[in-house]
Amino acid sequence: MTNIDTLLHARWILPVSEGDPCLVNHSVAIHEDRIVEILPTETAKASYQAAVEQDYTQHALIPGLINAHTHAAMSLFRGLSDDIALMDWLQNHIWPAESKWVNEDFVQCGTELAVAEMLRSGTTCFNDMYFFPDITARVANNAGIRACIGLIVIDFPTVWASNADEYIEKGIAAHDSFRNDDLITTTFAPHAPYTVSDQPLEKIRSFAHEMDIPITMHIHETAHEVEEAVEKTGMRPLQRLFDLGLVGPSLLAVHMTQLQQNEIDSLVDSGCHIVHCPESNLKLASGFCPVSELHSRGINVALGTDGAASNNDLDMLGEMRCAALVAKGVAADPTALPASAALRMATINGARALGIDNKVGSLEAGKQADIVAINMDRIETTPLYDPVSHLVYSCCREQVSDVWIAGRHVLKNRVLTGMDEAGIRQQAHEWSRKIGSED
Repeated sequence: MTNIDTLLHARWILPVSEGDPCLVNHSVAIHEDRIVEILPTETAKASYQAAVEQDYTQHALIPGLINAHTHAAMSLFRGLSDDIALMDWLQNHIWPAESKWVNEDFVQCGTELAVAEMLRSGTTCFNDMYFFPDITARVANNAGIRACIGLIVIDFPTVWASNADEYIEKGIAAHDSFRNDDLITTTFAPHAPYTVSDQPLEKIRSFAHEMDIPITMHIHETAHEVEEAVEKTGMRPLQRLFDLGLVGPSLLAVHMTQLQQNEIDSLVDSGCHIVHCPESNLKLASGFCPVSELHSRGINVALGTDGAASNNDLDMLGEMRCAALVAKGVAADPTALPASAALRMATINGARALGIDNKVGSLEAGKQADIVAINMDRIETTPLYDPVSHLVYSCCREQVSDVWIAGRHVLKNRVLTGMDEAGIRQQAHEWSRKIGSED
């Protein structure tokens, strides 16, 4: 028998590999940080001797969920300003609150709160965009969660930097600090076409190519954004980005609720990725991303929650369900975006968008062991005919029992093994008292 670190036996395994199989009574063999093999449980027990062997007889094992768009630290603004239009929400509520409250401690505490929430709901990797990205990276690293850290760029001054050049300079420094980290990658994160001018975008395009990292950007989030751009520049924001050479396989275009048919045609040829944030789009009434058509045209669509200030949670299971249902409603077609496609959006599609699909996003031999165990033995998921259907349409995040990242057991029977849950809640309460007393 071969000696390994961990052997997980499960009722179902949903590897999100070629053909989207559902494996019944199979096991995952893990050694160090990688999956060695996935095989029938009887064969596994006869083939491997594990230091840790665990039975999940009523569970489904799935790849770790990948939240492809977050503003993690904004968890401390959860519920601060609700039921408001996007630009009013930004200009009159969120940006003033950020100006007043955001500092290094805010980002650390808010990110710790977000990471704890994400781990407890099965997210093993997140793609973030916020100030003090070096602190976000440090929190993620300490917690043992995988993260793609956005190197944010905006034209106007904030507590993080005074102008676009300084944002870029500080972002590159943050990239260099974590370039050899196993869990941390980076992406340039210019905020949006209406907050970043041409010259910084040209620099970002050049640096991103040189550093071989992606670019994440809010694009065509609202009709107002597009109309204002046409009034000022004579062209739609996406066309401007095409003209600047930013639209290509390295671009993650977030939201994309305002797309014309010719733009969809251009996106097919560009190879860019789209990050769909349905709950945030619904809450802010931003519009509808045409996910079903994008999916049918072969465009890679990943899934994100956006920040907890506009969602108001970081629950990727809920986001999958919302994405599938909204896609059917928008397409007026109940076959649009089936459950298996929604699961791929939350796993392998996100990994592909971030350029890490060779490491994570599916459960396959040789990939890193980012795994989530979901307890299906609940009233809410009984009876069970199809675990993929239940995962998307019936499961809630409280059914996530265990999470492993790179083979490390970071959530064990709903308890975080590497984070102080009570301390995180206490910090958040202290911040809410400060922020609430000034609201």
